[in-house]
Amino acid sequence: MNKSELWNRYQKYLCTCPEISLSVDISRMNFGDDFWSRMEPAMQRAFEAMAELEKGAIANPDEGRMVGHYWLRNAPLAPGADIRREIEAAISQVQSFSAAIHEGTVRAANGDIFKNLLVIGIGGSALGPQFVADALTSSRDPMAAYFLDNTDPDGMDRVFAGLGGDLARTLVIVISKSGSTKETRNGMLETTAAYTRAGLDFSRHAVAVTGDGSELDTLAKNDVWIARFPMWDWVGGRTSVTSAVGLLPAALQGIDIKAVLEGAKICDEITRKPDTRNNPAALMALMWHYATGGTGSKDMVMLPYKDRLLLFSRYLQQLIMESIGKERDLNGAKVYQGLTVYGNKGSTDQHAYVQQLREGVANFFVTFIEVLKDRDGTSMQVDPGITSGDYLFGFFQGTRTALYEMGRESMTITVDSVDARTIGALIALFERTVGLYASLVNINAYHQPGVEAGKKAAGAVISLQKSIVELLTAHRREMTAQEIAAALGKPDDTEAIFAILRHLAANPDRTVSSSANGALKDIRFCLK
Repeated sequence: MNKSELWNRYQKYLCTCPEISLSVDISRMNFGDDFWSRMEPAMQRAFEAMAELEKGAIANPDEGRMVGHYWLRNAPLAPGADIRREIEAAISQVQSFSAAIHEGTVRAANGDIFKNLLVIGIGGSALGPQFVADALTSSRDPMAAYFLDNTDPDGMDRVFAGLGGDLARTLVIVISKSGSTKETRNGMLETTAAYTRAGLDFSRHAVAVTGDGSELDTLAKNDVWIARFPMWDWVGGRTSVTSAVGLLPAALQGIDIKAVLEGAKICDEITRKPDTRNNPAALMALMWHYATGGTGSKDMVMLPYKDRLLLFSRYLQQLIMESIGKERDLNGAKVYQGLTVYGNKGSTDQHAYVQQLREGVANFFVTFIEVLKDRDGTSMQVDPGITSGDYLFGFFQGTRTALYEMGRESMTITVDSVDARTIGALIALFERTVGLYASLVNINAYHQPGVEAGKKAAGAVISLQKSIVELLTAHRREMTAQEIAAALGKPDDTEAIFAILRHLAANPDRTVSSSANGALKDIRFCLK
């Protein structure tokens, strides 16, 4: 198309949402005019399914659960008065507790006002809060946020080193619905040990966000932690950022959670309407379907042209890939659905992988995010009449044009600025898009059997490790991995046993040594 034709297409397909200062441009996606009539019946069925979900239908049939993250920012929508009151009470508790921390009504054990916030979680209990914290941080924040989001000992040490001597003024939030998630439990145990080494009582610095009656809830209650906040089984981890999971860390950091909730609520209202051409989430879901043939055949590259949105791609990886990546559809047929998400930020991406995007394999489509406001305050001119922000805008437009010239498709989300209201709207926009797309391809977006399978497999490795150490303790002689596997009656697990032994031998505190040389089958292991 020539520039005049592209301008006409842009005007025709730009969806503007002034209520949330957001627009979605799908004009650089090369769908034909008949696409809308073909997809409209399926889109209307998706709207109907979403309406039933919001009314409290069992939208997660595999686990027999309702799906209620939309109620979190509009409690009157909840299907029962009890749920409505619980949501309102949780928001009120977050606000009052955060105010008490900031005002010094609730203080650290040594009497100091809390200065830092350490959030311990994994997956949805960390990615959402991390994204919000990074996107909305400012020099005026009353508390600095840190995160333990893995069971990597070195990673934990780095965080503790960053906190330095400030543990005494650090409030810890442990987030786990079940309380048994190993990564979170390990982070909590390591943090407890760090407080003990510093001569501090961890319970006087600890807050729990968890399910009622969970292991974590029981621990927090018995050890008299500072406070406990709810998680509900009708909110999945990857859609929990507008619950206490995300609101509590945000409020403590000093972020305006009312604005986050308001942005999400208004976006929900816009994307709830069954008017496809004026519904940004519906348009995005249809573009996902168009670009991938409804089969996940192409990847989605997220390119936000704003440093504050760097972590958005990581957050969306879980939201989208854990929701859409499914072996079977709702009818039980094997479909192997998915939508791979990766991304960087502009204009960094132009010095990273845009070369391949423009000239390499065309196995993707791009979602740009454009932010109109450059910064608070006045910008200096880096060239006559030109600012750094003008260059960022130019690089965005240049990349968009360069990709389109090579037949690479893209859509663009434009927002006025990155503030709490916008972040809430973006979260809600992609949550609704995921739900609508899942309906279009007939899958359950709200369970994660593959994640559970990985947890079970990890448990089997830990169990095998314990058996290996018990055997080496009993025999007290050098043995090869094959000999250990035979002694345990697990010859098929020789590779796994070798990997476990190599890991133990690499860590001096594990008291396992190995012969350094020779073929793998000849390397011998024993207790020191």
